[in-house]
Amino acid sequence: MADADGEAREAPKVEEKPQIEPLRLPTPEEIRGQDIWNNCAVRSVVSGIMGGGLGLFMGLFLGALDNPIMQDEMTTKQQFIYTAKQMGRRSYSSAKAFAVMGFVFSAAECVTEKARAKHDTTNTVVAGCVTGGTISARGGPKAACVGCAGFAAFSVAIEKFFDRHS
Repeated sequence: MADADGEAREAPKVEEKPQIEPLRLPTPEEIRGQDIWNNCAVRSVVSGIMGGGLGLFMGLFLGALDNPIMQDEMTTKQQFIYTAKQMGRRSYSSAKAFAVMGFVFSAAECVTEKARAKHDTTNTVVAGCVTGGTISARGGPKAACVGCAGFAAFSVAIEKFFDRHS
């Protein structure tokens, strides 16, 4: 198009409205799956299993790093056997500890969330305190209190790092 002076000018742009995508309703299978996952027992058991798996791999890795004290006097076969046994011991111990930690934390967080009907950082603090206190309870009340405070602080730090709650 040209104006009165003969200069070309562009045609006015018509703003295109963004297309609105249609709303997709969940299928009955998706709803059932979500209902199953919202069950605190299911969530806790799955977290315990996943924690145990993580502990297993950490134990394997850390057990492989152990060097025997009498390394110079051991044959290669003896060193291999020693390392394999250490990896097994460490794996079992770490798997058990992480499984308990995952189970207790997940159960405490889920129960707190359901009781409060809110999804926020307070649930994480309570779950961290319960988990830390439970894990360190064998050491007495003072150890349980320190474990509670320490694990709660660690849980909040991780929560803020991942920024799950806005």
